Amino acid sequence: MNAPNDLRDTIARDLRPTRPLRSPVVRALVLLPIAVAIVLSVPGLRFFRSDLAVIGVVKAWGFSFGQALAGLVIVAAALRESIPGRGLSRRAIALTIAAGLAIPFALLAVTASAFDVGPAPGHGLEEGLGCFRVSAVSSIPALIAAAWLAARAFPLRPALAGALYGLGCGLIADAGLRLFCEYTVPTHVLFGHGGAVLGVMALGAIVGKAVAGRRR
Repeated sequence: MNAPNDLRDTIARDLRPTRPLRSPVVRALVLLPIAVAIVLSVPGLRFFRSDLAVIGVVKAWGFSFGQALAGLVIVAAALRESIPGRGLSRRAIALTIAAGLAIPFALLAVTASAFDVGPAPGHGLEEGLGCFRVSAVSSIPALIAAAWLAARAFPLRPALAGALYGLGCGLIADAGLRLFCEYTVPTHVLFGHGGAVLGVMALGAIVGKAVAGRRR
């Protein structure tokens, strides 16, 4: 059965050329300048940790940029998850999240000479909230860029994609935070650092769902 002429005309007017998406890795590299800026600005706008020279260039700068690169890899995984038909398996998702959450603590374990450096008595909550806030706020530029890139692919599981790029952006921000904060006590690291990464991950899930809802 032939379609009415007016329907065919309406469809023809709506047709526009589309530009295919580049690979998730290439698209994630859009965030590279943002990641570098975040790592440099978190301590640069405040101060660098006092033991930076003791840690050494590799363990300080090298590991921080390595963590930021890991964050970009996770953002690339989120961008792949955002493409219909190319979603990640449950095993890949679980491994990605587990590895991402473990990275800050693994780097702490290989760089800290002791795990008793912490805030002055009575200032634990204040300092923990300070690091949480610095890290969470610093992740926002990368989170906005990642959300825009993911939304262009129309993810079928937007909350999951958002959680993944939120995790990646949280790691990028924490990479700068470790050049700023020298505390090693487990309570501070778990709350101020790990808590911020989890918080940005949760925020990413919310943003991903909200953006997908608006586009539909």
